[in-house]
Amino acid sequence: QQTSSSSSSSSSRQEKSTWVEIFVQSLSLTFLAEWGDRSQIATIALSAAKNPYGVTVGGCLGHSICTGMAVMGGRMLAARISEKTVTFYGGLIFLVFGLHSLFLEG
Repeated sequence: QQTSSSSSSSSSRQEKSTWVEIFVQSLSLTFLAEWGDRSQIATIALSAAKNPYGVTVGGCLGHSICTGMAVMGGRMLAARISEKTVTFYGGLIFLVFGLHSLFLEG
């Protein structure tokens, strides 16, 4: 009996640890990806001209909705396409946009 309770306790700790790890990874990735991008600059300008509390709430809500859609879309996409394929085409599109910016928007 004690073995099963210690087993479920370690299983519970493992799930909690996994959730925390995913949370920290998502928080770090989103924070670093968004730092200094155009939407942050636009938010700074908007808060300078408008009510900063409204801008904060609106920005958080807008970002949450956008991230939620990305999570749901990613979940549906992962059910149909392998992660390797998504990574390949994502990288390819990134390179195409980079080359376009480098050569055509000089």
